[in-house]
Amino acid sequence: METDSLLSGSLDGASGEYGSRTGSERGGAPGGRRMSDSVYGDSSSVDREPGDEELYIQQAVVFIEDAIKYRSINHRVDAGSLRLYRWYYSGIIQWGLGLTIAAVLLLAFAERPSSFSISSDPRHRSPAWQPPCGLTESIEMICLIILSVDVAVKSYLIGWEEFGKSKWLIGYTVVILISVMDWVLSVSMVCDEKLRVRRLLRPFFLLQNSSLMKKTLKCIKRTLPEIASVILLLALHLCLFTMIGMLLFAKNENGEWELHFRNLPSSLTSLLVLLTTANNPDVMIPAYSLNRCYAIFFVAFSVIGTYCLMNLLTAIIYNQFRGYLLMSVQTSFLRRRLGIRAAFQVLTSSSSSSLGRYIPSPSSAHVQTLSACLQLDLLKAFNMSPCILPLQVAQQYEDVGFMDREQFTKIFDELDKDCIKEHPPLPQYSSPTLQKLQLIFSHYYLILFGNAVALANVVCICTVLVLNSEKSTAERDNFVLEIINLCFILYYLFEMCVKIFAFGWQGYLSYRNNIFDGFLTVLLLALQITIFITYRLPYSQWEPSAHGVLSLWEMIRLVNLLIVFRFLRIIPDIKLMALVASTLLDLVKNLRAFAGILVVVYYVFAVFGIWLFEGAIKPPDSSVACGTYEQLEYWPNNFDDFGAAIILLYDVMIVNNWQAFIDAYSRYTTEWSKIYFVCWWLISSVMWVNLFVALILEVRDSLDAVHAHCLPWVPCLCREQIQEPTEEELVCQLHQHPHLQLQW
Repeated sequence: METDSLLSGSLDGASGEYGSRTGSERGGAPGGRRMSDSVYGDSSSVDREPGDEELYIQQAVVFIEDAIKYRSINHRVDAGSLRLYRWYYSGIIQWGLGLTIAAVLLLAFAERPSSFSISSDPRHRSPAWQPPCGLTESIEMICLIILSVDVAVKSYLIGWEEFGKSKWLIGYTVVILISVMDWVLSVSMVCDEKLRVRRLLRPFFLLQNSSLMKKTLKCIKRTLPEIASVILLLALHLCLFTMIGMLLFAKNENGEWELHFRNLPSSLTSLLVLLTTANNPDVMIPAYSLNRCYAIFFVAFSVIGTYCLMNLLTAIIYNQFRGYLLMSVQTSFLRRRLGIRAAFQVLTSSSSSSLGRYIPSPSSAHVQTLSACLQLDLLKAFNMSPCILPLQVAQQYEDVGFMDREQFTKIFDELDKDCIKEHPPLPQYSSPTLQKLQLIFSHYYLILFGNAVALANVVCICTVLVLNSEKSTAERDNFVLEIINLCFILYYLFEMCVKIFAFGWQGYLSYRNNIFDGFLTVLLLALQITIFITYRLPYSQWEPSAHGVLSLWEMIRLVNLLIVFRFLRIIPDIKLMALVASTLLDLVKNLRAFAGILVVVYYVFAVFGIWLFEGAIKPPDSSVACGTYEQLEYWPNNFDDFGAAIILLYDVMIVNNWQAFIDAYSRYTTEWSKIYFVCWWLISSVMWVNLFVALILEVRDSLDAVHAHCLPWVPCLCREQIQEPTEEELVCQLHQHPHLQLQW
């Protein structure tokens, strides 16, 4: 789960004032430091004695954890709140919160109208399973209770004064309250209500739980004015050519009027679809068949609209989002520096000499230093990273005894470096024969030979499939294919065993490729044993349609699918392919927020679609026109349940033949239904797809520096592009902390 800040991306805490300090005030005289914890955001404070070393260390540990996870440090810092804070951000709690949000969103598939049917085609659809009243409502109420606890804990940790400044937390609270009221109404009506308003609000839970999605929404909001200007230009272009088309293609002159320019809505729809090229060249054929000069109208419309204005929109979005990822990482980097600086200040400002002290520098100014032994204890206090580099750097200062602020910060710069995973040592064998075998089976050539065997297996499967492509499952003789698969699976088992012999269990499992390989090998072996138990040993003229748990053909097909999937093991061993695959993985990591926003948009439009069009289309008894929704048999694409609505929206987003859906729903409902589909096209296909392309270009440009030292939290952005925050900025942020007041 993504780490989320409590203040929705804001680094600023409550406003605070600080004046100039004299040297004695900053200088570490006993009692010269005072910290106070505000209680519930009021002016009361609790003085802490200088001897509270355990609390100081606990605060430093939490601040460092905040720095590592890029969280805001603007939260309560008293002992009880710190324990609650660490519990809240523990892995199991965050995973539980993520599962709760997922459960709330997935309820739409089970709620009425249920998506639990094999087919969504109304001609063949069996009655879907409808959950009894109270089942989904009980699950939903449990989830709402958990989310209520979540917002209460967040609000307490940042303080009620900060809660009043956080629009996201206020919205979170309002959405929960509306959901509870709608839930009560639903239960009181025995689940027979037509509209469930809370279904429309559920995606908000996903948005508020992701800081990346919040940042993305902010960037989209910033881009909207220029996007709106281009869309307005597109609308003007569309209206202008619509009027020209209605003048050119008048009634009784040709078939173009009858099919595409009968009236204003029909003309607008035809040219809008042409803008997406979905009905090209169908829309111009009636006129073009009479006079080739009519093609000029349609070509001019497409060149200006599709190739100029639409690509201009992509360029504008890209221009607005240039540097978006860099700004996001800059904010995260500032949070890391602020958390580390806060931890250092908490420790060194203590009057206890065992934690920190002041030493004179050559410039006669006082320099704060920290005990190196204490730093080692801090690094060992929590599992900050699978990498041990920070601990190794900290041990270098152990002999000196103390480290200054720059040295303290430098230790955590090691987190930005890639960790080299150390594999367990090879097992030791006393026998010379076993040692030679171990050398052979651990050699890289064995991996290359295994890849060649996997390629040969895939080629054999392809050959058999080509030979049997014209045969039905009843006519196929799977004896040869089963014998071939058996031989290859035995080799895979042999390869796994000798690798375990050469590397040992721990060494074998320390390689991800081996885990992938071994899992599929064990699965293939289990399926093969199941086939033997069910259908005995291979023999000629096996009956593929014979049924046990699965038919023989289904089992063999599953085995072949796993073998083909296992062939992906060659990707890490081909350098260029591995680079492309790693780039794709980086894209997936960096674009998760945009995928999440797309999920939110899909969810909202699917709910609206069910409200507006559920059960609108019925299979007709009479003949239908060619090229229509009915003739193309698009019956499974409907708004009769949530699952079918998601697929229909995906089909419209692809814009291939989307005019069939617009035409069908305008005929079965009203012409105003076109507004729904046009809005979906604008948001999904025009805005989001162009946004996606722009971000891929942004990420790809940054990947050109892949060989440079890069930050791990966004692997594609290089450290040289990140600006180091100044000491004044960090000190100002610390003075504005709403719950931590330091005297320097």
